[in-house]
Amino acid sequence: MRRYPPIADHGLIGNLQTCALVSSDGVLDWLCAPRFDAPSVFAALLDHDRGGHFSVTVDAPEVTVRQLYLADTAVLVTRFLTPDGVGELVDWMPVDTPGTVSDRHRVFRALRVVRGTVRFQLECRPRFDYGRERHELDLNASVARFRGSSVTARLETLGPIALERDGDDVRATVVLRAGELAATVLTLDAPGAPEPRPVTAEEARDEFAAVRQFWHDWIHRCRYRGRWQGQVHRSAITLKLLTYAPTGAPIAAATMGLPEQVGGERNWDYRYTWVRDASLSLWALVELGYTEEAQAFRRWLGQRLMDGGTVSGEPLQIMYRVDGDPHLSEEILDHLEGWRASAPVRAGNGAADQLQLDIYGEATYAIAMNEDVATIAGYDGWLRVSALLEWLCDHWDRPDEGIWETRGGRKDFTFSRLMCWVAFDRGIRQATTFARPADLARWTAARDAVLHQVMDRGWSERRKAFVQHYGSEVLDASLLWMPLVGFIGPKDPRWLATLDAMDTELVSDSLVYRYNPDASPDGLRGSEGTFSLCSFLYVSALARAGRVELARYAFDKMLTYANHVGLFAEEIGPTGEQLGNFPQAFTHLALIDAALSLDAALDAEAERA
Repeated sequence: MRRYPPIADHGLIGNLQTCALVSSDGVLDWLCAPRFDAPSVFAALLDHDRGGHFSVTVDAPEVTVRQLYLADTAVLVTRFLTPDGVGELVDWMPVDTPGTVSDRHRVFRALRVVRGTVRFQLECRPRFDYGRERHELDLNASVARFRGSSVTARLETLGPIALERDGDDVRATVVLRAGELAATVLTLDAPGAPEPRPVTAEEARDEFAAVRQFWHDWIHRCRYRGRWQGQVHRSAITLKLLTYAPTGAPIAAATMGLPEQVGGERNWDYRYTWVRDASLSLWALVELGYTEEAQAFRRWLGQRLMDGGTVSGEPLQIMYRVDGDPHLSEEILDHLEGWRASAPVRAGNGAADQLQLDIYGEATYAIAMNEDVATIAGYDGWLRVSALLEWLCDHWDRPDEGIWETRGGRKDFTFSRLMCWVAFDRGIRQATTFARPADLARWTAARDAVLHQVMDRGWSERRKAFVQHYGSEVLDASLLWMPLVGFIGPKDPRWLATLDAMDTELVSDSLVYRYNPDASPDGLRGSEGTFSLCSFLYVSALARAGRVELARYAFDKMLTYANHVGLFAEEIGPTGEQLGNFPQAFTHLALIDAALSLDAALDAEAERA
């Protein structure tokens, strides 16, 4: 077992309330329960010795490993090829009643041999509460019960697997021949919960068929018919896996603490719902035809407006827990080594109380997307949106921390102003299209004031480009959103000049840095890789600017950085390695947008030919 496999060397499974990462050599090294943002059960990803893992590996002198998803599902298959035989490990989490909050979650790990003979080795070593909580073990030959004060785990076996005690953990060795099957079922539950009924082999087969059918039915609803169906489908499934079904709230990523630079301090907890990321994830799913997910998130977002009570004191704060709790106090888990000694490991997120004015643009964009807000949320829902825009009329012109959550002080960030313009613009469209009551004159004046300010103060005549914040000469890839949201035409001379400036300073072999920390200090030590969200936004901007050949080449190159099962982390390092939390929703939603933009541009070229 490797101490720290590469970040990208994992597949993702889940049940729409929590999820797990499984490395390509069969080690489940990340799982939190009972939901995404709960403490970990397995966290060897962040500390090999203290984090805990559940491994199923093969005992052979020569092993070649391959990993894949069953097509259009979240069922992960790890194949072990040895001179003596070929074995497979099939991992999945049943999606039973995803919309109902539950403390009980199950992970199925099925073993089978398709050729020859394979000797499997199993180790289950849970470490509750990020490795801070001890557990007791009760064991018989086929069932192990790990009892902690915050969570319990029950491991049962099907077939010829005899569990052995290894301290307070268990291990097993099983030899299977061609055609033979075995399985384990790990059930996580609250302490004191009733003992689950044992699972039979027939029920395990039924669970496998049911989860495969669930994902086939869900992907069948996708209306994308373009050139990159495999990549778009995988991105859509990933966004779905990162959505907490009981509330409809998407999280930013499955993990916490994975570094933007190996050995650096830029290690954050992304297991929460950012208004920005979630709103844009919603946009991507709507474009693919997933309206039920959109309506669920709109309800969640509307409830946040009603509840108030934010840590920041603003109408909305930038992030919440998946149940809407605004309190995300940050702590450093100094007992954890961090992935490849990248410390500190943080749980919670201290940026929750930051002021980031752009969220009002993304929130309004999501709530008002091509539908009547009053139809979705009723008259009271429209009044909440209207009141938010009235408030924004008096509060948009303030310095803030910006989209990248820098910890170097507030500035007049151009992107924040851009998205305030979006808030007013989409509100005006709603009011006029659906004849809703609004102070249109005031909203229009505010929208136009934002636009004039950005054109006057966000534009650098010396750089011939829009810049990161007023008074600076620093470029920022977040401004790739400018033509995508309709603030400026994709072929406007100012925008084309900005795109050229980004090509020179932020783009490296089609990969895009979000900004230059040396030119614009962000209050943190170290550097970072290129930002995959921005690399896909760059493709969309090129395609809309008519630079279609460049856009397609950049997109094709970017796709080569996906991992072996089509997943992306937050960033890409200098030698092509994936960095940051994994998999990241922002990257996958931008991939979907890039595919849609490039399809449209290529289709338009074909029609002109």
